Amino acid sequence: MKTLVAIAVSLLLSGCGAAYISSKVKDDDGNVRIVPLTSETVLTANQSTYQPRPLPAAFFATAGGPSAGRGIGATPPASLEAEQRPAALTLNAPRQVAAQPYTIGVGDVLLLATRGNASTVEQLSGLLAAQNRRQGYTVQDDGSIAIPEVGRVPVAGRTLEEAEAILFQSLVENQIDPSFSVEIAEFNSKRVSIGGAVANPAVVPISLTTLTLDQGLAATGGVTSEDMDYVSIRIYRDGTLYQIPLKDYLQRPDLQKLRLIDGDSIFVDTEYELERARAYFSEQIQLADYRQRARTQALAELEVEVRLRRANLTEARDIYRARAELDGVERDFVYLTGEVTNPSRFALPLGRQANLADALYSEGGFANQTGNPGQIYVLRGSDGPTASGAVTAWHLDARNAANYVLATRMEMRPNDIVFVAEQPITRWNRVVQQIVPSLLTSGAGLATR
Repeated sequence: MKTLVAIAVSLLLSGCGAAYISSKVKDDDGNVRIVPLTSETVLTANQSTYQPRPLPAAFFATAGGPSAGRGIGATPPASLEAEQRPAALTLNAPRQVAAQPYTIGVGDVLLLATRGNASTVEQLSGLLAAQNRRQGYTVQDDGSIAIPEVGRVPVAGRTLEEAEAILFQSLVENQIDPSFSVEIAEFNSKRVSIGGAVANPAVVPISLTTLTLDQGLAATGGVTSEDMDYVSIRIYRDGTLYQIPLKDYLQRPDLQKLRLIDGDSIFVDTEYELERARAYFSEQIQLADYRQRARTQALAELEVEVRLRRANLTEARDIYRARAELDGVERDFVYLTGEVTNPSRFALPLGRQANLADALYSEGGFANQTGNPGQIYVLRGSDGPTASGAVTAWHLDARNAANYVLATRMEMRPNDIVFVAEQPITRWNRVVQQIVPSLLTSGAGLATR
């Protein structure tokens, strides 16, 4: 019996090579080239070109951004401000202009008055208005008046005397009795606008007589403010703003007789015009309310648009994730085998490079008790058509823990295989685990015979 057991043990031990076979990296056939990983060889390994697959555009887009909807316009200025009593008003009056004769302008209406006898009127044939008919001629935009059978006579920019002279010459040249006189029936070419704290804001025409400041204010009903201490007369002339405090105006006749010229804008300003302040603030409040409603509506439109954009982006991302979970998206993988915690495939990330440390530790790393840190390999097949079947085994010897830094520099490529060999003691333990049950079974069988 003992002899038979000894024979069985010897047979099992002699066949242990067939009982357990472990993987290892060998370069016996010449198709495998083992290259130790160093700082220099890592650079060589990373020279192979690889462009990571990009993330879909939906993962880069945002739901915000410019809206194609209507805008809200400019923000209205603040209107509700506390009134502050102004400082003393300063006098800044324009210089007194010299008196000038009136010159005819576009829009003025001229009257041509004759002597009134029948022959003259008949000779004019209704072309020159009789004094009792008061029919005038308007200075047109080219500066002339149109007289039938005489033609266009330029009168703009001329005084009455100059206009009479040129009309006289035109009538003589057309053999018409030149007995007439010229009047200006309507003054429309030169005006001064007066507004603000006056009874009747208006545009006052300048006529043959000089228009002075007191006459202009009187034509609009005078100043109507109850608080005269802080009333000023502001004159805007030729791009410059002048100011005359009302107190100075009332005390100085030279300011009252200040001559006004064409284009002057006069505004009687007061800081404490209650009704005007109410009207102004009411208008500003209404404007602010309108702008606020427009802003609210625009923000509501933008919010709806952003929600729609976000829903579209979320749907596109969810569809991509679902396809990726069903393996319906083309990806690049690295495969982990040997003494790793979880033999699996590691999907290379989208839009960036992955290194050996990423792949090795993404699934829990390798088994410390069974894996050999000195035998970590990255197996990479050759891309060249002439080197079909050639494999480069990049060997990382991690018995020195400092070499793990190389794992963070070693870039992964599609279809790389990360292999961790087993420790020698692990190989022996596995052999023993397969031998012992066989010995027991064989011994029991022999014993029963």
